[in-house]
Amino acid sequence: MQELTDQELQGFSRLMAEAAGISLPGSKKALVGSRLARRLQAMGCASYAQYLELLRRDAAERQRAVDLLTTNETYFFREPGHFAYLAERIVPAAESSRPLRVWSAACSSGEEPYSIAMLLAERMGSRPWELVASDISTRVLQQARAGVYPVERAQRIPQPYLKAYCLRGVGEQQGRLAVQPWLREKVRFECINLNGPWPQLGSFDLIWLRNVMIYFDAPTKRTLVARLAQALRPGGHLFVGHSESLSGLESDLQSVQPAVYRRLGA
Repeated sequence: MQELTDQELQGFSRLMAEAAGISLPGSKKALVGSRLARRLQAMGCASYAQYLELLRRDAAERQRAVDLLTTNETYFFREPGHFAYLAERIVPAAESSRPLRVWSAACSSGEEPYSIAMLLAERMGSRPWELVASDISTRVLQQARAGVYPVERAQRIPQPYLKAYCLRGVGEQQGRLAVQPWLREKVRFECINLNGPWPQLGSFDLIWLRNVMIYFDAPTKRTLVARLAQALRPGGHLFVGHSESLSGLESDLQSVQPAVYRRLGA
């Protein structure tokens, strides 16, 4: 099989920009080549250029390529400061007359939304809440809906949460843990391209979109931030990754602490 050329990398970069708003610079050349190599063989393509032509014709295969080229690094209770802010600032202020609505907007294999769900189940008491989780990758959404993980992934889950909201596998499932079925059912998973049309989601009190916008160019990021702000209720919060910043972007969002923004108006 031929190596990936610079011209072919540009072709995949254009495709990913159109499909997901993600940029693939030259530094990603080796990663792109290695992640797509097996699909070339599986589809009988002799070159990356031939596979690229296939992707332009085959929507299902294009989705598989997006899945393979999307980075999905996540773990339970990532960035504890965000969970502390949720527990100490947002939950106590939540109204009892309507559900607290949360969107985990790049949920990967589900560790983030299930971490949020555990905290809300523990802290909200009888007050209602709703949790939507989305990703562009159908592959990781399948894992997320199953809610089953290697037991090693549980290291960051607080022990009381682990006992209350997770099941330890036995027999053939030994070495794995599962999120309690009733808690899984509280999370609504959707396949959403953040840079494409969104389904009717309603307004949210909190949106988590962490370590995703670093892959977008400035115009894409600016447009997305404006859309996220409109999806928040006045006074609602947006959590981003600690390596990300919204400085220089005009929006209704005001920084309240590192990586936490609040929509003005309430």
